Amino acid sequence: MPFLKRADAEIYYEDFGFGYPVLLLAPGGMRSQMAMWHAPAGGPPRVWNDWTEVLPAAGYRVIAMDQRNAGKSKGAIAADHGWQTYAADQIALLEHLSIPRCHTLGGCIGSSFCLMLSRAAPSRITAQVLQNPIGLNPEFPTYFQEAYADWAKELKAARPELDDGALAAFGRNMWEHDFVYCVRREDVPKIATPSLVMPGDDKPHPTVAGLALAELLPQAEMLRHWKAPAHKDAAREATLAFLAKHTPKN
Repeated sequence: MPFLKRADAEIYYEDFGFGYPVLLLAPGGMRSQMAMWHAPAGGPPRVWNDWTEVLPAAGYRVIAMDQRNAGKSKGAIAADHGWQTYAADQIALLEHLSIPRCHTLGGCIGSSFCLMLSRAAPSRITAQVLQNPIGLNPEFPTYFQEAYADWAKELKAARPELDDGALAAFGRNMWEHDFVYCVRREDVPKIATPSLVMPGDDKPHPTVAGLALAELLPQAEMLRHWKAPAHKDAAREATLAFLAKHTPKN
């Protein structure tokens, strides 16, 4: 199995297809892993397209990954870790694969990973698709802190050597923010990456966050209706058209 070995982590990834590269940043919150793109065996179909299948078929090279401490990836947790830690893993993977520029497509927390990458390494990202972006839900303001506490408890049970103080600090660094957590609202207009925003409609993916991103990002398009089986074909075509429009010609 392919792993990127970092000083403090092993990151599992898959690299398949040919053409212009797209880095996939999966749904799942703290459990963000490539399996989330697929429909579960014996379960209902996802409301989104499986981009690990759609994009290679459309002529793109796809790099899918499990984020550290999710799926098959494992890494350290330190008190100063946060969104920048994930971005460093993602950039290290692109460097490992000798990919200087790519598109990104993120679902759920993956949308915030995309935004963080566009802030941290803007010259690397040619376009980003923000599907079902997470954000602070005014009706459920502690949703992500509570979800993090559950994840940390589960991780600590599997790895009792983890430091409680580091886990708590990491959680604060990730989730004691507002808007889309990784980037302040006032900094979003500084992100010049062409963006396709696909707003969500539930607790972790409040519509208000997606609409605000579509308004604030200076080069944004929005696909309002996408999150249902009836919209999957239209969402696929709109996404492929957006990526094709922003794929470098040389």
